[in-house]
Amino acid sequence: MSDPSPLKRLYAKILASRTLPPDQSYTASLFQRGRPRIAQKLGEEAVEAVIALMRDDVPGLVGESADLLYHLLVAWAEAGITPEQVWAELARREGTSGLAEKAARPHF
Repeated sequence: MSDPSPLKRLYAKILASRTLPPDQSYTASLFQRGRPRIAQKLGEEAVEAVIALMRDDVPGLVGESADLLYHLLVAWAEAGITPEQVWAELARREGTSGLAEKAARPHF
């Protein structure tokens, strides 16, 4: 049975596309260009999502959210992070208020 999670399916596709020729895969081209380009694209998509939100552009926010999630998953793959690690962190925080969680973080 295949995994029903769209994010896990997308992550698997990203991993599979990583080694394709860059001229045949946008994902492969991101990995070839390296972490700085991946980070740049992640930031651009985040800003575009914020702009769509501020403009009350619901369809735009939906599209930008999909782009942001894709680029976030590429960043995870680049950093060697799996979705399960993020899910575990979310589970660890479940039941903790956001204010309490933030207060428990180290202050630099």
